[in-house]
Amino acid sequence: MTTLPDIATDLSGRAKWIATAGWFILLLSAGSALLPLYGKAHSSLIIGSLLVLAGLTEIFAGTLRHETRRLAILAGVLTTVAGVLFATDNATHFLSTISIIAGWLFLRSLVLIRAAWLERGSVRTWTGIAAATDLVLALILAVGLSIATLIVSLFGATPPMIASFAWILAASFIATAMLLLEVAASARASEDV
Repeated sequence: MTTLPDIATDLSGRAKWIATAGWFILLLSAGSALLPLYGKAHSSLIIGSLLVLAGLTEIFAGTLRHETRRLAILAGVLTTVAGVLFATDNATHFLSTISIIAGWLFLRSLVLIRAAWLERGSVRTWTGIAAATDLVLALILAVGLSIATLIVSLFGATPPMIASFAWILAASFIATAMLLLEVAASARASEDV
């Protein structure tokens, strides 16, 4: 079994672990995209679990960073907290789940915008892309909230609404995974990340 790299010196070792974290989050995005197949009964627990796993993975990858370690860890903490809230809240109420996810995406985008400001090179670009993705997804959810309120109060949460929600979660996970893979590539190129 490979041991964790020395954070201060081993760029290639850090790159391997950060890339593994990125691939794992990409795998979680596939699980999120398949969420409508699981049905409404367990979707809250599944989404909460996906968020907690992604958040813990992002926290781990953040501990291997130098330049924006605290912000990378904070983004992971926000994801983990959203997952815990999602799994333990009365997430059977579709509108409260939209609020949790929209809030998580908005706060996470602010953290990533700050991180992008401090980073350089291609990592800055990919952090900005991840921040923009989360911000746009948060705005989409916020704008759709009034329409969703009417639909949910009249008909309940419909399968197309749950499917679109799953795709929003998957898109955020993909942006995070691509960011981590770029951080790993930069570390492999002997750039401090």
